[in-house]
Amino acid sequence: MRIVRFSYNDQISYGELRGDTVYPITGLPYEGLAFTGEKLPLADVTLLAPCAPSKVVCVGKNYRDHVAEMADGTADVPEAPLLFIKPNTCVIGPEEKIVYPACSERVDYEAELGVVIGKAAHNIAPGTAKDYIFGYTCLNDVTARDIQKREGQWTRGKGFDTFCPIGPWIETALDAQHTGLRSRLNGETRQDSNTENMIHSIDTLLCVMSECMTLLPGDVIATGTPAGIGPMQKGDVIEVEIDGIGILRNTLR
Repeated sequence: MRIVRFSYNDQISYGELRGDTVYPITGLPYEGLAFTGEKLPLADVTLLAPCAPSKVVCVGKNYRDHVAEMADGTADVPEAPLLFIKPNTCVIGPEEKIVYPACSERVDYEAELGVVIGKAAHNIAPGTAKDYIFGYTCLNDVTARDIQKREGQWTRGKGFDTFCPIGPWIETALDAQHTGLRSRLNGETRQDSNTENMIHSIDTLLCVMSECMTLLPGDVIATGTPAGIGPMQKGDVIEVEIDGIGILRNTLR
């Protein structure tokens, strides 16, 4: 099932996407799907970020090949998940513009699988994370790489407005630990990997994250990026594609 968040007649709603038709629901999808009875052509609505998270909780260095490409191969594989947070003001949807900060000289793309939380989660027991997951989406962990490297901590370099495109929808049925993901810059493939190459599993990530913070419905977990990250220039089109979900496309301005 594909869940979309969309704008229609100046109203923001959620709905289920079936083919080229959106079936709106009342309220939030995490509370169950109560359909309004309407049917809207997909072409008549504007797709937004598919959820409105209170926070985006991210993990760094979660693919071995990405660790190897960092710091000229001298970076260590983390024994435990390396966590950071993007504020919800980073979040934009499909086809929205990523803004290049005037204070940065290098802005990178990072293709990632996003996990959308479906119910409040705190101190999740190992092996039960799936019970708290609503679905999955494409995510781009946009990074001002020069700022990240210069400051040594990641909040500012990864926290600029528009630096977390997600979408185009939430897919509720996915073999999330065995699915391909890739990025394309101006049509050229730059990253091409599989979530089975993660160092720490999705279950482990949610357990560790929920030890220190409560994950709320609609929150998004960014699960890390594989090798192949690189810079973007103004006017570039960046696509994140995940098998079983779709393509998230944005332009840098």
